[in-house]
Amino acid sequence: MTHRICVLVFPNFQLLDAAGPIAAFEAAGGYEVRIVAARPGAVRSSSGVEWMAQGLPRGPVGDTLLLAGGDGVDAAMHDESLLRFIRRSAARQHRVASVCSGSLLLAATGLLDGRTATTHWSRTAQFQRLFPQVRLEADRIFVQDGPMWTSAGITAGIDLALAMIAHDLGADVARGVAQELVVYYRRPGGQSQFSALLAMQGADNRFDPLLDHVRGHLKERHSVEDLAARACMSPRHFARAFHTETGVTPAKAVEKLRVEAARNALDGGAVSVQRVATDCGFGDAERMRRSFARILGMTPSALRRTASTSAAAGFSSRGGRYQGV
Repeated sequence: MTHRICVLVFPNFQLLDAAGPIAAFEAAGGYEVRIVAARPGAVRSSSGVEWMAQGLPRGPVGDTLLLAGGDGVDAAMHDESLLRFIRRSAARQHRVASVCSGSLLLAATGLLDGRTATTHWSRTAQFQRLFPQVRLEADRIFVQDGPMWTSAGITAGIDLALAMIAHDLGADVARGVAQELVVYYRRPGGQSQFSALLAMQGADNRFDPLLDHVRGHLKERHSVEDLAARACMSPRHFARAFHTETGVTPAKAVEKLRVEAARNALDGGAVSVQRVATDCGFGDAERMRRSFARILGMTPSALRRTASTSAAAGFSSRGGRYQGV
């Protein structure tokens, strides 16, 4: 059964917000995608590249309406024709999704009121100011709340598309698409859009090579003395300079990198918790459990339950059309 997806763009939309998910749907097969806009014809993206779009359909849009984001969203939020079209589409029990700052356009319709959503990290303050009635989880890659799906910045739209493909066609197909696109398969969506490595980057990036080395060799011990020697500094001076630069101690930095790697492995379907603990340098599952509790506020087993629930919840496929629950 063909799944029909309608991608809504507007002047100054972000090209990758639309192109990323479309590429994923193309790789999956079984999807029919069309581009629509308030006015038919060429729609200029923020990069200057123009896409040809159809006008807004008066009838059903298909199975999914996907809203792009981009700099033009601030004007699009005040386009009543777009807001009416989105509301009308949602009223017909279709799946409605947004990529990046497209969540602002979706929120402007009122459809996210009382729901949970996410957006690009740079838009969080604006989102919270304009839409306090929406529960914003700014740290999420993507969020599904009933028939409404929202994702974080730009490339997170691919993660969102992979989640939809998993719902529509199965997890095996979604994993195959991720492999085809050479991207991570992150179906549950609970991962932070801020990597531990990025969060610890300092003003002059002096310890970036060291952190990159740690991330690539998580099984090693990485004591302060070992790290200081690699940085060609005395242990005392290194510990002080590292904390000043990154905001965390060397031990906490190593722990954060290990937790992030372990979380990615578990989200990706790793079978053995003990194997993940060993591969990521914890040594044993209990030590990993304590680190998860400190860093994430949840245990590995709780993470897996949340991932399984997220993967199974929200929609059931009936004759190629999703019914909201």
